[in-house]
Amino acid sequence: MPKAFLIVELTVKDPVVYENYRSQVLPSLESVGARFLVRGGKRLQLEGVDEGHHNMLRTIVVEFPSMDIATAWYQSPAYAALKKLRMSCSEGRAFIVEGF
Repeated sequence: MPKAFLIVELTVKDPVVYENYRSQVLPSLESVGARFLVRGGKRLQLEGVDEGHHNMLRTIVVEFPSMDIATAWYQSPAYAALKKLRMSCSEGRAFIVEGF
């Protein structure tokens, strides 16, 4: 079964609230066997236009055991409150893609 990767690009609007989100999201991911591969960090734009690139832009990549597990986690009641918290302090885009 192929793994799945949650890819998120977001701009943090309130770093204090976002830090609260960050401190809570890891246990929810670990509970389903997911792990961070990228959690912020330096970013080098190589191709295309990235008009939103600035200090508060974050790129996150999370590896899940499968697409079903990733989707179930994202849609779970357990993550709903955390998602609401994240959306209150940031804006961006997120998607899940299958991979190896």
